[in-house]
Amino acid sequence: MKALVTGASSGIGLYISNELLNLGYDLFVVARDKKKLEKIYAKKKNVTIISLDLEDKDNCYKLYEMLKDKDIDILVNNAGFGDAGNFNQTSLQKELSMIDLNIISYHILTKLFLKDFIKKNRGRILNIASMAGFMPGPYMATYYATKSYIVSLTTSIQEELKKDKSNVHVSMFCPGPVETNFNKVAKVKFNVPSIDAEKAAKIAVEGMFKNKKIIIPMNMKLNYYLVKLSPLGLVSTINAKTQERVEDK
Repeated sequence: MKALVTGASSGIGLYISNELLNLGYDLFVVARDKKKLEKIYAKKKNVTIISLDLEDKDNCYKLYEMLKDKDIDILVNNAGFGDAGNFNQTSLQKELSMIDLNIISYHILTKLFLKDFIKKNRGRILNIASMAGFMPGPYMATYYATKSYIVSLTTSIQEELKKDKSNVHVSMFCPGPVETNFNKVAKVKFNVPSIDAEKAAKIAVEGMFKNKKIIIPMNMKLNYYLVKLSPLGLVSTINAKTQERVEDK
């Protein structure tokens, strides 16, 4: 059994990797920081470290070419980051990099590995999305938009697989705030409860193996249904008030 995890050097990706290792999977772990990957995984057996920056779409193709003959069973798309601030003031270059990592890398890797999984009629893809994917997000507009893309893409693909009676399953994990390095990179803190990354990873992996299309932690279930039932304008107003930005010093 073999699994590929992107963004495996910290947060949810790190703990998902640990969960899969404990289940006996051989792992291919990907992140930009080679030294960090080596520090984390050097003493772990059955782990292959791959240092690539998946913001560069050519590296997404390179990663697939490296692993297409390795008989991967699970793909976990986790690499990503966010940013906060008024849309007219945030960095365009950072937002374009975010789109490249949060959308383009997911799209390319999902597409390429899915084709192989369908040929084998087995395999799982877990896309790490967010509750942000179900709603507008003032002061984090681009990040919320990237997660909306992943929610829509994953839902659509899974419906196609269902109609084809495929044994391939595509899931998305949609947590609320998680205690990771994400908040530091995004320069944001949330006025709602967070869950720790290890707990989030356990929920994600368990839901994936249960073939759930949408995996939502219990503390976010009520929010999910409220969002579904509420007008978008109201949700947008509430989000604007509950997200407290952290400005650069």
